Order: sequence, then structure tokens, then C-alpha cells
Amino acid sequence: MTLYRGMDRAALDAAYNNGAAVADSARFIALWEQRSAALRAAEPRYLDLRYGEAERERIDFFPIAAARPAPTLLFIHGGYWQSRAKEIFSFLAAGPRSLGINIALIGYTLAPEARLDTIVAQCRRGLHWLHARLSELSGDPERLYLSGWSAGGHLTAMLMDEEIVRGALAISGIYDLEPIRLCYLNEKLRLDAEEARRNSPLFHLPARAPRLFVTVGGAELPELVRQSETYYEAWRERGLPGEFVPLPGRDHFTALEELATPEGILTKALGRLVFAA
Repeated sequence: MTLYRGMDRAALDAAYNNGAAVADSARFIALWEQRSAALRAAEPRYLDLRYGEAERERIDFFPIAAARPAPTLLFIHGGYWQSRAKEIFSFLAAGPRSLGINIALIGYTLAPEARLDTIVAQCRRGLHWLHARLSELSGDPERLYLSGWSAGGHLTAMLMDEEIVRGALAISGIYDLEPIRLCYLNEKLRLDAEEARRNSPLFHLPARAPRLFVTVGGAELPELVRQSETYYEAWRERGLPGEFVPLPGRDHFTALEELATPEGILTKALGRLVFAA
């Protein structure tokens, strides 16, 4: 039976299964964990800062060594809202910090323990918590930026209506949740049609917003590429400022290397986002 864009359940499941699409995805995750653990061991001062009562409502903050307040990037991890943790993604700090940008990584409660409405609310609360404390953390409250990968790209888009956000970089995000509701991922998310629509950024574009850079790997699953292209087109048709940043040859996992290294495409894009006049 056709469920979405001519796909039956088996085809739709495959269309959004990034782990199955990238044969060595487990190796990438293991390497991320190793690189992140090294940074966390070297810089433990601002780990697990609590922004709420739930166990995962915590933020890690990695400042640059600077004499004056610096811009800050808040990164939201992926895992289809039901796996992964902020600790895995600390390795990303190398790219932003090479530009003179602090990086913070936010955790949130995973499904099925939390509904998506709750996850979005937690990220919104964490954003405001961090903004209120940036002055204490050698950050500039007037220069707070967002980024996220996969589910984190979706959560980044959901927060673009916040006035305290000065710009954002959404990586390989999901912007229409209807196919998520109809595939294997909904076993833990438990989305109904209304909740899926309510949390789909494609259907809730803000009236005003800062610049949003949308990016996706050229070698990603076609549905992931379509999601990003469709969302960016809608963003620009709304008259909102932004840029589409292609990542030729990158899959869902190697795309993040473009932010994790000083010479990466996404590191350079972040520099334009934060420092361009």
C-alpha cells in the first residue's frame, strides 16, 4: 500500500534509514566517541551544566581562550530524537573554535520517554538558559548561533523564531515529519498527524528570522536531500535570508567532518554566518 510519495512501508523505512545506507556508520560513531572523550577529559570545567530538571537537560560548554566575549554556537545532536547523546559530538568543537567561536552542546530527553513536543520545549528552554548565562561563560549574549545535525537540524529549524538567535546552520535535517510518522521511526516517537504537522518546520516558517544556512550531503539518501532542498526553497520563497550549502560526496555521517575541521566547508560557512557584515 502506498503511504507517501509513491512509497510503501518497506520503501519508506529504507528511505529514512541512514544507518543502513552507510555501511560503516558504526565506525564513524566510535571514532566520534573517541575524539570527543579526549576533549572532554582535557576540558572538564563546563560539562553537564543543568538547564532543567530532567536527567538529559544539560549543556556542555567549550570556550575559546579569549580576553573578550566571543560568539557562541549551540549545537543540537541527532539520532532521530530517540538515540545518541551530546557527549558523542564534542569533537565538533575543533572547527568552530578555530574561528574564535565558543561551542555549547545541548542534551534533551529521548523518545519514547519524551514526546516531540517536550523535546522541542526542552531545547527552547536550554537556548534561553544558555543565553542568560553567556556573560558568565566568556560569551557574548548578542552573538548566539544555532546548529544541529539530522534530528538536531529539525530542532534548529524549530527554534528559528527565537529573537535571541542571530543565525543558524541546519545540517541534514528533517523538516516535514509526515514520512517520519509513517515509517519505522514512529514506533518510539508515537507521532499522530497533528503532532507531526505541529512540529514540521516546513509548515511553520517564521514571519521574520535571521540568516539560516541549510546543508546536506550530496551522497545522502534522496529523501534527506529532498527534505533540505524543499525546506530551503520554502524559506527563500517566504523572503527569509539564507544560503544553501552543498556538500559534494558527503553522506549523512561524513557531512559532519565539514564542521569538525578548520578547513571544512561548514566551518567556512559558519565563519560567513557569524562574521560577514
